[in-house]
Amino acid sequence: MSTMPIVPAGMRCARTISRIVRALVMTAMLGLLGTALAGCGYNTIPTLEERAKGAWGEVQNQYQRRADLIPNLVETVKGFAQQEREVLTQVIEARAKATQVKIDASTLTDPAKFKEFQDAQAGLSGALGRLMIVAERYPDLKSNQNFLALQSQLEGTENRITVARRDYIETVRAYNTEVRTFPGVIWAKLFWGARPMETFTATAGSERPPNVRFGS
Repeated sequence: MSTMPIVPAGMRCARTISRIVRALVMTAMLGLLGTALAGCGYNTIPTLEERAKGAWGEVQNQYQRRADLIPNLVETVKGFAQQEREVLTQVIEARAKATQVKIDASTLTDPAKFKEFQDAQAGLSGALGRLMIVAERYPDLKSNQNFLALQSQLEGTENRITVARRDYIETVRAYNTEVRTFPGVIWAKLFWGARPMETFTATAGSERPPNVRFGS
């Protein structure tokens, strides 16, 4: 009949202590490794990326807010200026095009898609500008309470679009700088597969919101 070897109590304690020490050493090493990686910017790229994506979400929200105002605006203008059918049609078509072009956070690195989005929104801005010029010809329209309320909402939205775009441009600038410079470029290539994001190109007057005021 075989018997289990008897391990002295002192030896068992030594083994237990050894295992505890090894576990503590491994924990300390992992902690030091995490601290070293953080200090070298390992977490900087995903942090900046999330900020840029959040800023892009706000840009989309404000453009959608503008798109939501347009149907009521067009109907109000139509009630006073049905003969301006061409301009009204241009606004409707530009809105349809702008709302069809979608960019989510995963396609912010696609230059062609981003340009399509920017061009569509610029087309809608241009059509709205022409509509504002037309509105100047109709005093009754400019004094209509519904029209005045829409004017105020649209003006506020244009201001928010300007702010949202500016914030997005700044967050992307920080992100793109990180993924293109040392040591961020190393993390970008080896770990995150990060690529520079697209941003809005400056156009004349883009630093100011469009003028959507009516009358004096």
